[in-house]
Amino acid sequence: MKTVGFLISEKENENRRAITMGDIDKIKNKEQLYFQKGYGDKLGFSDDDLIKLGCKVVEKEDIFSCDIICDPKIGDSLDLDKMKDKTIFGWIHATQNYDITQRCIDNKLTVYAWEKMYDGNRHIFYKNNQIAGQASVLHAMLCYGKQFHGLNVAILGNGNTSIGASNILHKLGAKVEIFNRKIEKNFVKEMEKFDVIVNCVLWDVNRKDHIVCRSDLKRLKRNSLIIDVSCDKNGAIESCIPTTVENPTYIEEGIMHYAVDHTPTFLFKDATESISKEVVKFLDDMIEGKKNVILKEALIIENGTIIDDEINVFQGR
Repeated sequence: MKTVGFLISEKENENRRAITMGDIDKIKNKEQLYFQKGYGDKLGFSDDDLIKLGCKVVEKEDIFSCDIICDPKIGDSLDLDKMKDKTIFGWIHATQNYDITQRCIDNKLTVYAWEKMYDGNRHIFYKNNQIAGQASVLHAMLCYGKQFHGLNVAILGNGNTSIGASNILHKLGAKVEIFNRKIEKNFVKEMEKFDVIVNCVLWDVNRKDHIVCRSDLKRLKRNSLIIDVSCDKNGAIESCIPTTVENPTYIEEGIMHYAVDHTPTFLFKDATESISKEVVKFLDDMIEGKKNVILKEALIIENGTIIDDEINVFQGR
């Protein structure tokens, strides 16, 4: 039987958690769960509440003794070096991030990546992605200082993030056009007519082009806004540089860019509930070492060895 430790994310202004009280109660092996002190403070439950369920509450340093360590933003953790020989469970994004991959290799980690978890063709954390689209639009509008009612808005991509962005934009009274991969060129021809461009394209790491090139910024409407929900540095939006909650925007060629890379934290209670409903399905299997098809597909690094070919191809290994 393995133990699972739940860390409070140290990423700036990250308030999402991996699991809620209601879902913990569904787990058979509650005594194998260890929580960092104060884990539920943001969500309205206490350490005592966890203890009453049969879980353990410990100091942060004690979490690193657990066999499996879970944190939604664990790929951004500064403590990966303290997790040597452990299994980590959360969003990693190792394909695009060489530094994270190398730290996982150096520390001989086994890595189950949430971004690789699919049930059939549907990403199991799709609701979190929809929340990302919604929260990005809302926060960017506040940063922009202008309501979106009546503005012409282009959404690039038609996945879950796009659905979230589109839903909230329609409620705000924006005039929305969605451009999927097949009609990218249509957008490129007419990008200057839009007041706001929302990028929801999960960028193909093998593509060498961009949808909006840096040189295109001069074509765009003066004082217009780019919301890059995907936040892939120099990806679909060549001028994109991921930003933070504290400093969410920057101006280039007179165009405001918004590229906060973890916007579901603005709606962290909704996001946590959506995450928890999925995470709870896998914990007993991980604790008991049972086979699980979805987990098998999400295993990208095992004991420090890369087993995901996509990482090898992109990073030239």
